[in-house]
Amino acid sequence: MVNNLEAFLKKYPESSQRPQIYRALVESSLQLRDFARAKDYAERMVSLNPEDFSNTVLTIELLERYGDAPGYRRAVFYTSRVLEYLDRAPVKEKSPRVSPEEWAAAMKRDKSSLLVGRGRLYVKLSDTPNAQKDFEASYALLPNASAANHLGEIAELKKDWNAAILQYARAFTLTDGTNGAPSRTEVRKKIGNVWRLAHGSEDGLGDYLLHSFDDTIAATAPARGPKNPNGKEPYDFVLRQVKTGGPVPLADAKGKILVLNFWATWCGPCRELEPHFDRIAASYAGRTDVVFYALNCDDDESLVQPYLDNVKPKAQMLFADGLDRLLGVVSFPTTMILDRAGKIAFRQDGFDPEGFDKSLTEAVERAAQTPATTAAAKP
Repeated sequence: MVNNLEAFLKKYPESSQRPQIYRALVESSLQLRDFARAKDYAERMVSLNPEDFSNTVLTIELLERYGDAPGYRRAVFYTSRVLEYLDRAPVKEKSPRVSPEEWAAAMKRDKSSLLVGRGRLYVKLSDTPNAQKDFEASYALLPNASAANHLGEIAELKKDWNAAILQYARAFTLTDGTNGAPSRTEVRKKIGNVWRLAHGSEDGLGDYLLHSFDDTIAATAPARGPKNPNGKEPYDFVLRQVKTGGPVPLADAKGKILVLNFWATWCGPCRELEPHFDRIAASYAGRTDVVFYALNCDDDESLVQPYLDNVKPKAQMLFADGLDRLLGVVSFPTTMILDRAGKIAFRQDGFDPEGFDKSLTEAVERAAQTPATTAAAKP
């Protein structure tokens, strides 16, 4: 097929079918592992239609993987051209089925990926300053493991151990090992080696990685303003229903007993506690003065509804929206009872199935038997 297509092009060099023929030649050459021919026809595609950026990206990948120094330089040029286009691409070019937010996010991902790719090309060309600029720009645009890993390698070559440790720790946190990202095992070996060079042993590395993990996740989490920032007591808080987002003012529960279960999707004991909490809540279904809420504390709220669709708990699910902060919840699950005056009447951190139902039920009964005036008088 390759021979026939090339013979056709030799006979009809200006054929209108050249784009399709070039593409077929690229794909056939790759199957034959004739990478030189594949690169040649890929670049012909780009020359023929420089605005077809899917072909351009394919050409960049081929030149990076199978090229030489002149090919790397051409790939840098092609990448820069695509980046310039993305910088000026108007939002009106998006599909009507894509929201402006989704379009902006996709553009950010594409630019970040292209910057990493151009950075790798600069590395192959021994142009470390430009490589570092691209990796830094990629990470600033969209924190990612590939950029952090490359920045760690550059810092390591410069013997800047602290910078290398920082970047490798970020890569360790962010990597999933797909789409060219380094494996976590690979990054673990790199950071261990640099840590030993800097400190003589791996003592303290575990604590550093935990703190770095928290810092990296916090820095990369979607920006969200704090909920109920002015709340000074529980009744100041307005929480949100998980399913609908509808408001639930806790002021409506004044004079009632609030039984609260603070939980997170990643917490195994929380999952074990849920049926116990549901069972106790069901036993009070006829009581209007006792209210049960399960309060989610996940940083990423998008994880919550899929989790609930799978687990299907029966308790009313709300987002904690800062109430966990006010009440000093630091571990999960935490079960709490607020009396009729909004004061903590019972608290249990963690979950022990032995005796949980009995202790929580007895605590609810004690709180329910305390008049609001008596509860308000408590210190």
